[in-house]
Amino acid sequence: MSEVQQIHIILEEDFSIYPFMITPIFVSDPKNIQALNEAYKGDKKLFIAYLKEGKSDEFYKVGVVGDIMRKVSLPDGRVKILFRGIARGVITEIVQNSPLCGKVIPFVYQSYDEDHLNATMEVLREQLSTLANVNPNITNELLRATEEGGDPNRIIDLVASSIKPPKTQAFELFAKNNIQERMILLIEYVVADIENQKLQKEIKSRVQSKMDKINKEYFLKEQIRQIHKELGLEGQKEEEIERYREKLASIKPFISAEIHKEIKRQIDRLSKMNQDSGDASIVQNYIEWVLEIPFGKFSKQKLSIESVEKQLQEDHYSLEKPKKRIVEFFAVKELLALRGKENKDSKGTILCFYGPPGVGKTSLANSIAKAMGRPLVRLALGGLEDVNELRGHRRTYLGAMPGRITQGLIDAKEMDPVMVLDEIDKVGRSFRGDPTSVLLEILDPEQNKEFRDYYTNFNLDLSNIIFIATANDISQIPAPLRDRMEFIHISSYTPQEKEQIAKKYLIPQEMKKHGLKSYEVSITPPALKDVIEKYTRESGVRNLRRQIATIMRKVAQKVLVDSTKGEKSKISITQKNLAEFLDKIVFEIDPAEKAPQLGVVNGLAWTSVGGDVLKIEAVRIEGKGVLSLTGSLGDVMKESARIAHSVVKVLLNEGKLKSTIKLPKTKEKPKPVYEVYDLHLHVPEGATPKDGPSAGIAMASVIASILSDRKVRGDIAMTGELTLSGKVLPIGGLKEKLIAAYKAGIKKVLIPSKNYKRDLDEIPDEVKENLEIMAVERIEEVLKEALV
Repeated sequence: MSEVQQIHIILEEDFSIYPFMITPIFVSDPKNIQALNEAYKGDKKLFIAYLKEGKSDEFYKVGVVGDIMRKVSLPDGRVKILFRGIARGVITEIVQNSPLCGKVIPFVYQSYDEDHLNATMEVLREQLSTLANVNPNITNELLRATEEGGDPNRIIDLVASSIKPPKTQAFELFAKNNIQERMILLIEYVVADIENQKLQKEIKSRVQSKMDKINKEYFLKEQIRQIHKELGLEGQKEEEIERYREKLASIKPFISAEIHKEIKRQIDRLSKMNQDSGDASIVQNYIEWVLEIPFGKFSKQKLSIESVEKQLQEDHYSLEKPKKRIVEFFAVKELLALRGKENKDSKGTILCFYGPPGVGKTSLANSIAKAMGRPLVRLALGGLEDVNELRGHRRTYLGAMPGRITQGLIDAKEMDPVMVLDEIDKVGRSFRGDPTSVLLEILDPEQNKEFRDYYTNFNLDLSNIIFIATANDISQIPAPLRDRMEFIHISSYTPQEKEQIAKKYLIPQEMKKHGLKSYEVSITPPALKDVIEKYTRESGVRNLRRQIATIMRKVAQKVLVDSTKGEKSKISITQKNLAEFLDKIVFEIDPAEKAPQLGVVNGLAWTSVGGDVLKIEAVRIEGKGVLSLTGSLGDVMKESARIAHSVVKVLLNEGKLKSTIKLPKTKEKPKPVYEVYDLHLHVPEGATPKDGPSAGIAMASVIASILSDRKVRGDIAMTGELTLSGKVLPIGGLKEKLIAAYKAGIKKVLIPSKNYKRDLDEIPDEVKENLEIMAVERIEEVLKEALV
């Protein structure tokens, strides 16, 4: 629950329902039944509010928001529901009294000191261990749950539901938003319960019943049977148990003896339990989850690389290298399938598409799933911190559920889906564990045949799943995890490629989404080019799609207005009227300066969202030769600046670089120019962190410019690592950097000689045709081309 919602409300006297708890509720009050029926007709959302002590119409504003999982009308007029609590909520306004309905906002907890809370948790564990000796409600599972840690609010709710304090005290604990205060208050209740239980035990020992154990059990069971008979529930439980047994028998050929034993044990356990007990709900929930796992169900479509290749060509423009590599990957899989008996022990490869946002990583996985006729399951891993989200929660926790992998199989309804692990480079770590450790097991073909979900408590075979990961920056992926994947780079699109993608895919798709016909709207090529170059700032086409959608919305509005007047619309988007459909221009890269400038050089940089032109500036100030660096530079970039400074000093000393600066006259021996002036080197956009060695030759050029008093060509850009001996070393990300130079209107680019020989074939023809690309091996060659 993340925003204000309008929810139907029922009032409860007994304080027994907490978030993340699945429990039956009997409703008899007509107003409550009316609110319940209205909620069940709608989104099945319900708010449980608690009546104040001794009041029939006054209730607390803090309660539990949840779902109605099941609803049964009883013969005596009551209604039984199975309610699943989701979160705490707060009523801000009553909007309707019959049935009761109000506006509910999420309950917000205060932040807390983790060390302080851990110390308080230790005290709670000690007191619970003492209480467990005198109170049978404090089970070993509850003690284990507190030992294993997890969400402190869940632990507090779990303990409170077990000790059942008086209603006023229970609500005071329930409504506090300070976790530290909640835990201290709970410890007070636990200590009070210890004393109470000791007193009860003493009294019971004096008046202990002599009733025979067998007769007592018979009497209680007979009572339960009669109650069920009166409620009309006799036979319903048996039907459910029989249905579970039939489902288990149908999947028995496809599961191991371990799985069969665990599910059968839980079904037998449920058959002996009272249907209305809290434990019965937990066990039944478990059985329904595990029986939904699609054991023995696999895709019937045979793998064909022709269909994969055809689907990729239909869905994606350009990306030739990635598409070729994907086809090769599935060619190997098809060959192994044909020779299955000979290659049954062969292990698969996990693909990882990496590149800037919006270049088509996830949509490539969609195309693969479509071509193979398999369901697609997408797991968004961005910001995931809790290891139990993947592994599953142990059933001792309130609201425990299977992990996302198991839920993905249930959603797919097959054991061999295409599973996309989106944003794998953004997985986090916290006190809840390190999810990458689970991903190591999931993505390892040696281990994922026996992946254990903590909730199901048995091993699942994940080896038939095709895992495809996506990432923006693979350097953020831990090394052991990188080792299990094969990386396919999806690089930035050139403006020409974006234009073709817009014409063939984006414009037709957006026209269809907005209900427009092809004869009603057209975008001229010059206007489309302006949208690409002046209204988007990206390496992919995601923002381009948004801009096209903006145009289509305004066109749709105009078509609707014209149709009401009986007029037919034919709207053409041109360069002249484009500003009517889009708001403000955003230049992706500043155009290159035409005139040479002193102390300003165009460097080329790679970022996780594509290439960029990095202007590096320097000024000289009378001083003692100190080099100052600003612009949020990383350690490697700072070292590159110092190397560049030293290289230029050497060139000045050797006379390979001449300075025309007039130095002040002194009686002493004249100092070199670099000892007379301090240098301040700055890389603009100071709030953006920058690092890497590839700006080495650009920094040397700007320092040489300022110390020699010679200007740098404005239409030239450069990239390359520099050594102390003046050699130019190769760099990465050349394609993105050259595309950025092309977009900025640069005429000439200096790149390392090794990159020229090795990587030039990957550069789009459009870029090579419009840029003069020159290979350099030493800094002298760079300065010869750059300085005027």
